[in-house]
Amino acid sequence: MTKMSSRGQIVIPEELRKDIKEGDKLIVIKNKNQIILEKTSDIGKKFEEDLEFAKRTEEALKKIDSGKGIRMDFDSFIKEMEKW
Repeated sequence: MTKMSSRGQIVIPEELRKDIKEGDKLIVIKNKNQIILEKTSDIGKKFEEDLEFAKRTEEALKKIDSGKGIRMDFDSFIKEMEKW
Protein backbone atom coordinates (compact mmCIF):
# COMPACT_ATOMS: atom_id res chain seq x y z
CA MET A 1 0.00 0.00 0.00
CA THR A 2 1.23 3.50 -0.76
CA LYS A 3 -0.09 7.03 -1.07
CA MET A 4 0.46 9.99 -3.35
CA SER A 5 2.22 13.12 -2.11
CA SER A 6 0.99 16.67 -2.74
CA ARG A 7 3.50 16.78 -5.62
CA GLY A 8 2.00 13.71 -7.31
CA GLN A 9 4.78 11.36 -6.26
CA ILE A 10 4.25 7.81 -5.04
CA VAL A 11 6.58 5.34 -3.40
CA ILE A 12 6.71 1.87 -4.92
CA PRO A 13 7.03 -0.58 -2.02
CA GLU A 14 10.46 -2.20 -1.83
CA GLU A 15 9.21 -5.73 -2.43
CA LEU A 16 7.61 -4.60 -5.72
CA ARG A 17 10.65 -2.77 -7.12
CA LYS A 18 13.38 -5.40 -6.85
CA ASP A 19 13.86 -5.42 -10.65
CA ILE A 20 13.67 -1.63 -11.00
CA LYS A 21 16.88 0.35 -10.63
CA GLU A 22 17.43 4.06 -10.15
CA GLY A 23 17.35 5.70 -13.56
CA ASP A 24 15.21 3.02 -15.22
CA LYS A 25 12.53 4.54 -17.42
CA LEU A 26 8.95 3.45 -16.83
CA ILE A 27 5.82 3.86 -18.91
CA VAL A 28 2.58 4.58 -17.06
CA ILE A 29 -0.63 3.13 -18.47
CA LYS A 30 -3.97 4.23 -17.02
CA ASN A 31 -7.09 2.19 -17.62
CA LYS A 32 -10.04 3.51 -15.62
CA ASN A 33 -9.08 2.64 -12.02
CA GLN A 34 -5.91 0.73 -12.92
CA ILE A 35 -2.41 2.12 -13.23
CA ILE A 36 0.22 -0.14 -14.78
CA LEU A 37 3.94 0.64 -14.57
CA GLU A 38 6.13 -1.07 -17.14
CA LYS A 39 9.87 -0.76 -17.68
CA THR A 40 10.44 0.65 -21.14
CA SER A 41 13.06 -2.03 -21.73
CA ASP A 42 10.32 -4.68 -21.32
CA ILE A 43 7.66 -3.04 -23.50
CA GLY A 44 8.26 -5.14 -26.58
CA LYS A 45 8.19 -8.35 -24.55
CA LYS A 46 5.03 -7.97 -22.49
CA PHE A 47 3.20 -4.83 -23.60
CA GLU A 48 0.55 -6.67 -25.62
CA GLU A 49 -0.02 -9.10 -22.74
CA ASP A 50 -0.48 -6.22 -20.30
CA LEU A 51 -2.96 -4.46 -22.58
CA GLU A 52 -4.94 -7.68 -23.03
CA PHE A 53 -4.98 -8.23 -19.24
CA ALA A 54 -6.17 -4.64 -18.70
CA LYS A 55 -8.91 -5.12 -21.31
CA ARG A 56 -10.14 -8.37 -19.74
CA THR A 57 -10.05 -6.83 -16.26
CA GLU A 58 -12.08 -3.84 -17.44
CA GLU A 59 -14.65 -6.16 -19.06
CA ALA A 60 -14.91 -8.21 -15.86
CA LEU A 61 -15.40 -5.09 -13.73
CA LYS A 62 -18.16 -3.87 -16.07
CA LYS A 63 -19.95 -7.22 -15.68
CA ILE A 64 -19.67 -7.05 -11.90
CA ASP A 65 -20.89 -3.43 -11.82
CA SER A 66 -23.91 -4.35 -13.95
CA GLY A 67 -24.79 -7.28 -11.67
CA LYS A 68 -23.75 -9.92 -14.20
CA GLY A 69 -20.85 -11.26 -12.19
CA ILE A 70 -20.68 -14.97 -11.44
CA ARG A 71 -19.64 -16.82 -8.33
CA MET A 72 -17.32 -19.81 -8.44
CA ASP A 73 -15.23 -21.84 -6.05
CA PHE A 74 -11.46 -21.39 -5.83
CA ASP A 75 -10.52 -24.33 -8.08
CA SER A 76 -12.91 -23.19 -10.81
CA PHE A 77 -11.53 -19.67 -10.54
CA ILE A 78 -7.95 -20.90 -10.97
CA LYS A 79 -8.95 -22.97 -14.02
CA GLU A 80 -10.60 -19.89 -15.53
CA MET A 81 -7.50 -17.77 -14.84
CA GLU A 82 -5.28 -20.33 -16.58
CA LYS A 83 -7.26 -19.65 -19.78
CA TRP A 84 -6.17 -16.00 -19.67
